[in-house]
Amino acid sequence: METTAIATKFVRYDVPELETLQNAKVYLLREKLNKSDKLSRAEKNWLAEAVNRNAYFKRAVPLMGYRFGFEDILKTYVVKQYGSWAEYDAPDKTSLRSIVYGRIDQIAEITK
Repeated sequence: METTAIATKFVRYDVPELETLQNAKVYLLREKLNKSDKLSRAEKNWLAEAVNRNAYFKRAVPLMGYRFGFEDILKTYVVKQYGSWAEYDAPDKTSLRSIVYGRIDQIAEITK
């Protein structure tokens, strides 16, 4: 299996070395996935929340000037809620349901 880089720098200014972030949750999740380990339910839920609640990227998590990409495990879903559709990225439907508040009418996965 091909491993993905832990993170890439996305800012022009100086940032701390990537090794200083080794204890960050997002770093540990990316490292775990690179080792082909499975994520727990809590980790999937956290990842869905972190990806959909940041303003920088659609399929990655920013941390101190670094972009931690999770394109390899995220799926794209559209959710119908209160008569309108919204697009989300999440590891699975269960983690998506944990971050969407209110009544969900329908969830559909978009295949690319």
